[in-house]
Amino acid sequence: MEAIFQLLLNELKQATRASQQNCRDVASRLADEVSRICAESKRIQSSGEIEAWSLSLARHRLKQCLKYYQLGSHRGRVELHSTLSAVVYRYITPPQIQSSYQARLTLIEDFLQSFYIESINAFRRENGLPTNYSPRTLLELAEYMAFTERYGKRRIPLPGRRSQQLIILRAQTFSQQQPPETAIDIEQAAEGATGENDQTRSAAPMQQVREQMVAQDLEPSEDVLRQAVVKELMTYLEERQQQDCADYFALRLQDLPANEIETILGLTSRQRDYLQQRFKYHLIRFALSHHWELVHQWLEADLERNFGLTSNQWKLFQSSITHQQAELLRLKQKGLNERAIAQTLGCTVNQIQKQWTKLLEQAWEIRNNLISGAGVSADE
Repeated sequence: MEAIFQLLLNELKQATRASQQNCRDVASRLADEVSRICAESKRIQSSGEIEAWSLSLARHRLKQCLKYYQLGSHRGRVELHSTLSAVVYRYITPPQIQSSYQARLTLIEDFLQSFYIESINAFRRENGLPTNYSPRTLLELAEYMAFTERYGKRRIPLPGRRSQQLIILRAQTFSQQQPPETAIDIEQAAEGATGENDQTRSAAPMQQVREQMVAQDLEPSEDVLRQAVVKELMTYLEERQQQDCADYFALRLQDLPANEIETILGLTSRQRDYLQQRFKYHLIRFALSHHWELVHQWLEADLERNFGLTSNQWKLFQSSITHQQAELLRLKQKGLNERAIAQTLGCTVNQIQKQWTKLLEQAWEIRNNLISGAGVSADE
């Protein structure tokens, strides 16, 4: 473990601006975690490759930590919150009601705030830290956020040789504990809530789309929609000769971690990052233009539901668009096709498509501004 510690320490010193002592503390905790996992894992112990496993686990934790460090305290919190929100999205709706999109986000917010408390307590306990410990530097915050992501995704064994991620089990318990009247109150409050113009309450809409694609345990009608979205997106990528993006998407549907995807596709981390960005580009085009109706119906944010906006958000959206965009929206609501709308407004079909994409993007931004940051803070 001394070699692992030195590796982590050197990498942290080179990749961050943290103090020598700060790097040593974080490297020591990461090395201890790797050592504990290797000692407790029967699979690793029986593999005969303990050193290789130790190195792989250490590099994985280092990569996660540096990812959040490079994002910074604000973007890192948003990334963590968005990632965990997407994982639990399907599991938060109380079974007693048909919750709206906005009401579900409110419940997710409440759930994650309690989960962050559980996570910091687990972080203190597993690292032998004082009960009042809190991250104080950017590196410590990055360490904690990376731990929280791993903690939430831990596989918990279940009867019948099954397993489930810890955060999903917590989310299911949380939903079951919500009485019907509470859920209704939350939904009514959400419908009347006003969006806060705070960047810490934003989340990437495309991550919501991608993560819903790997969600499990869907209702039959939802599963039909999911399969339709998957099929159409695959067709979209193949028609544009983006087979590497299609392969990446197929692996993401299996919820494989980045390092396994890199191994299967024979890519370096940098090449995989580039492929991921290219896939996101095509996913955005797919979701906001070519197949917007199918995607928005699946996300419960279609035109009939005012793009999933609350009444106040819908008013804000309508006040933010131009007269021509308002006319375009009105004609879309009447069910006219793009050619008929273009003739009515005196535009080309291409111009109508571009304006409609802008409208969808504006709705995404307004709707997702209600998702807050990770609820943690640190001095940078």
